[in-house]
Amino acid sequence: MNILKSANVMKPTRRTLLKSLLTAYTASLVPWALAETVDNADQGAFVAMSAIIAGRQTLDSELAKNLYQALIADDPTFAKGVKDLLTLVNERKIDPAQLQKMLDDEKSPLAPVPRKIATAWFMGVVGSGEHARCLAYENALNAVIVADVLKPPTYAYGPYGSWAKKPNVEVPNV
Repeated sequence: MNILKSANVMKPTRRTLLKSLLTAYTASLVPWALAETVDNADQGAFVAMSAIIAGRQTLDSELAKNLYQALIADDPTFAKGVKDLLTLVNERKIDPAQLQKMLDDEKSPLAPVPRKIATAWFMGVVGSGEHARCLAYENALNAVIVADVLKPPTYAYGPYGSWAKKPNVEVPNV
């Protein structure tokens, strides 16, 4: 009889099984190399949601840190919103293509979170209006995705990237 009781104690509960599956599912979304570069669990949730929203298995880890810090500075509740959104996605197994529509239809307070993440990664911009900051240009996903064919436009005269070097300007002798 005691053997049966001790066997039941070691039997995993439904909750433990669900937590394990949730952890495995989330871990499968974040590349291990990128997961090792995050500083904390909140940033890990941001990287996981970024991978889901961007539909990419690899993301620039340095850009991820910079975007996360800027998003937190722009909105102090952002970290909680990302964690809540990741939990919602994992619990309800939401298709990433339907995520924004579902949040909008439900008038969820989490609806702005995917937009902020997408704008940060694809446009390289955090904030809006006078508070907008450009953190990435040629490294933003809108440029990276098409980089094999297109280069980001520039206002510099000359070939692509010429603006990165100090110009050689000769001053005429007067």
